[in-house]
Amino acid sequence: MEAQEYVVEIDDVTVVVNGRRTLGPVTMRIGADEHWALLGPNGAGKTTLLSLAGAERHPTTGTVHVLGALIGRTDLRELRKSIGSVGHPIADRLPRDSTAREVVLTGRDGTLATWWSTFTEEEEAHAVELLGQLRCARLVDQEFGRCSQGERQRILLARSLFGRHPLLLLDEPAVGVDLPGRESLISALDALAASPDAPATVHVVHTLEELPRSTSHVIMLRDGAVVTSGPIDEELTNETLSDCFGIEMRVMRHEGRYSATSASSW
Repeated sequence: MEAQEYVVEIDDVTVVVNGRRTLGPVTMRIGADEHWALLGPNGAGKTTLLSLAGAERHPTTGTVHVLGALIGRTDLRELRKSIGSVGHPIADRLPRDSTAREVVLTGRDGTLATWWSTFTEEEEAHAVELLGQLRCARLVDQEFGRCSQGERQRILLARSLFGRHPLLLLDEPAVGVDLPGRESLISALDALAASPDAPATVHVVHTLEELPRSTSHVIMLRDGAVVTSGPIDEELTNETLSDCFGIEMRVMRHEGRYSATSASSW
């Protein structure tokens, strides 16, 4: 793969906060056609790594390129407009009284509200179309704050698609979502991955059951260090998952979906 095909390049990076290393050293490259899972226990460094890929922070040492731009030598505010986000951090910042359609429209410019923006009829129609594709047609005029967790996550996914971002970051989007909502979200992600202009994705999850079939790669962190990284069908094993979470685990795969149980349930 040529260098220009990478949407994220992280080279020998460490992050130090208050004198403590919270991440690193980490080296990874995310291709434009790849869909990564980011796994690890609480405090492993997942949020820190995601914030590097999202141009939300600078590394302490090493270099980070996002969409070809070197962090530290580019306007991060402009760069972040090209990065889609789905998860509670962005959901919590959006006005609760915005309608689902208005939330989707904010994806064009990466803003939080439509107050100072104008949109064409074609853009308005496209926002409604995306909500329909993600099974949210009945929510077009409903206030975002009145939607369920699963509905909000699908609306945020529509928001990202409206912005046509080449990179999509998913920060535990299934947390607090019921089973039907989780499965709807996973189906939407698989459909997105199959589209010709699908973005590269980095997906932070708590459990393997949250991963869509389209997941191509995995990186596992523990105490800020990389346990393993690479193609998921090679790197997600009993041994690596056990090392990652510090408990003996068994990985299972059925019809392209992963799950895991602890040794005590064998």
